[in-house]
Amino acid sequence: MMTSCQVNYSFTGADTPPDARTVTIDPFENRATLAPPNSAQVFTERLRDLISAQTPLNIAQQDGDLEYAGTITGYDVQPVAIQANETAAMNRLTITVGVVYINNKEPKKNSQFSVSRFADYDSSQDLVSVEDALLQTISDQLAQDIFDRTLGNW
Repeated sequence: MMTSCQVNYSFTGADTPPDARTVTIDPFENRATLAPPNSAQVFTERLRDLISAQTPLNIAQQDGDLEYAGTITGYDVQPVAIQANETAAMNRLTITVGVVYINNKEPKKNSQFSVSRFADYDSSQDLVSVEDALLQTISDQLAQDIFDRTLGNW
């Protein structure tokens, strides 16, 4: 009688199915009214970069073993840190993304969820002057949250 055991080790915390070889990351759509036109492209690229760097999976144009799709549903600026004179010392940019994750190797892990992240900036700065940097920072955080939720082994 033979028995076997398989253990997968990952130094990144990625928990990919052993027989998964490819991942498809469809371009995310922008449905947030205030978001700049390039926001969906920036976010999609950040997610692709993270998954490429943190897993052995190859990016496939379609029909990947794992699939990601989604929409930027929120892009909001709100004042925070109100001062005594009732003006905001800081503003907060919050981005919300709806995600559909399909695991064609382990369908019980399929999921649909939303994640939000924010970054604060000094209210003396115009959003346009800091928006690119904030978009990059928040996109990185959102991508990490999505990775952790779908492939994180925590």
